[in-house]
Amino acid sequence: MLAAQRQALILERLRDSGAVRVTELVESLDVSDMTVRRDLDALEARGLLRKVHGGAVAPHRRSTEEPGFEVNSTRQEREKRAIARAAARLVEPHSAVGLSAGTTTCAVAEHLRDIPGLTVVTNCLRVADVFYRAPRPDQTVVLTGGFRTPSDALVGPLAVAAVRSLHLDLLLLGVHGMHESAGLTTPNLMEGETDQALVAAARKLVVVADHTKWGTVGLCTIAPLERCDVLVSDAGLEPPARAVLADHVGGLLIAEDDEGAEGPAPGMA
Repeated sequence: MLAAQRQALILERLRDSGAVRVTELVESLDVSDMTVRRDLDALEARGLLRKVHGGAVAPHRRSTEEPGFEVNSTRQEREKRAIARAAARLVEPHSAVGLSAGTTTCAVAEHLRDIPGLTVVTNCLRVADVFYRAPRPDQTVVLTGGFRTPSDALVGPLAVAAVRSLHLDLLLLGVHGMHESAGLTTPNLMEGETDQALVAAARKLVVVADHTKWGTVGLCTIAPLERCDVLVSDAGLEPPARAVLADHVGGLLIAEDDEGAEGPAPGMA
């Protein structure tokens, strides 16, 4: 296989999953470790990917880039399903739960439909629709008003005013990016303000974010990493990122592809 063909395949896999591993490329392309690393070097030089320990990820997004819901829904689908299963286990019956907008929180919602007595507060049309499609008489769904963003979030003064009067037991928050100094971020200023109100209303904050969100910085900070009580991510989160998070978040839960999930990451409460 020519170098150009290998590199095209690498980029195709990167588009599908957001990240590639050297070991997996060596096996699937049937080439040496050195060959794969040369291909990654060449693609990084062209600005088509960013090398990380053990592989590569998609290049940094611009701080105001806001992919639509349909685009995001095709990214890291397997990881998001695993994260959703693990995060849903943190929700207790008869609690008031907030769900922000996003494809990962929408996946979590699918697992909350069978939990009795929930009051669900969301600023996401897609999340609300999950519960409306299979309504339970013992569940209450509160949908804020507001302006609609490309990610199907409802934002603005109406949404913020609705949230500020509430008290949530737990908030499940999806984010555009997470970074050691920038914290939890979004590219949309108005969505950032609404998410800040949701965070302020919640007694406990659970962030649901796949490994590709690490190192991405959006325009607006929602909250510092230290505000996060539990961060639920997937096994693709690299050891250096886990080490940084160990110093900042309350707990790190790594969701596996099967029906189980790891406990707290080593060294974390």
